[in-house]
Amino acid sequence: MFNSKKVLASFLALFILLAGCSAKKETSKEVEIDVATEERTLTDAMGHEVTIPANPERVIASYLEDNLVALGITPVAQWTVNNGASIQAYLQEELKDIPTIPYDLPFEVVTSFAPDLLIMSGAEAVEGSTYEQYSKIAPTYVLEVENNSDWRGKLLKVGEVFDKTEEAEKVLAAYDEKAKETKTFIQESIGEESAAAIWLVNNNFFIVGDNVSSGAVLYEDLGLTMPNVVKEISSTATGNWSSISLEKLAELDADHLFLINSDKGNGAEMLKDPVWKDIPAVKNGNIYEFEAETAWLYSGPIANSQIIDDVIESLTK
Repeated sequence: MFNSKKVLASFLALFILLAGCSAKKETSKEVEIDVATEERTLTDAMGHEVTIPANPERVIASYLEDNLVALGITPVAQWTVNNGASIQAYLQEELKDIPTIPYDLPFEVVTSFAPDLLIMSGAEAVEGSTYEQYSKIAPTYVLEVENNSDWRGKLLKVGEVFDKTEEAEKVLAAYDEKAKETKTFIQESIGEESAAAIWLVNNNFFIVGDNVSSGAVLYEDLGLTMPNVVKEISSTATGNWSSISLEKLAELDADHLFLINSDKGNGAEMLKDPVWKDIPAVKNGNIYEFEAETAWLYSGPIANSQIIDDVIESLTK
């Protein structure tokens, strides 16, 4: 026989149970929010204990903007050289309305932005008493003792500072998957053919190293064959880009050349030299030119992803 009282009692019991679960979930969310908005104390690369604000909103992280943008963070000012003559143009879709700040971060200019967090790439930026002066302006976190070429490590460290480690790991996973797929596609397209990246600026050539900047993308991420000249110069390189004479370029046994041309519009006299025109990749039409405003002179998840796009478009035309 149908018992309405029992049904009503059962319904009420179920309602109370569900309400209790909902309350627990809401309480859990509140706890998570509270934890996420608390200040945290982290030890930076130089051993400073730095109190990171709960939700830093006025961040300056000069020359680390690639990492910030990749993690959905907008800085209050962005890196520049020579009053805007050099800027990370490839990031301007996200940073076009962000004012610039000189690369050497003058104290008075930094102060004018009223930052609530400063992130320095390396210890050289805070030599002597400089750290103390910056830390009086805002909490100052030094990313590395030496500013190295490990862009993946930098991204993860920036993610840690902002309590976005999971997001940083997702960015890396997406990049690695893109690189893996592109590597397979390129190998199917050009096989073991070699490539190199060179930079022309002020009528001087530079060549990228084997494991830094765009060189790391070409050889480590995409598996392109490295020319002997790149191996030779990389063995004694002290920076991302090493000077190379036109005569040495003539020895470059590369099937493909990626040219970053900072002299475009200024004559680019070196590109008219017979020695240049006699380089095999140039003679065969396997040269792909990019302007300095592109990502090729930079490094980071966004820059490297754009370089991959350029490579695949160039080599699979």
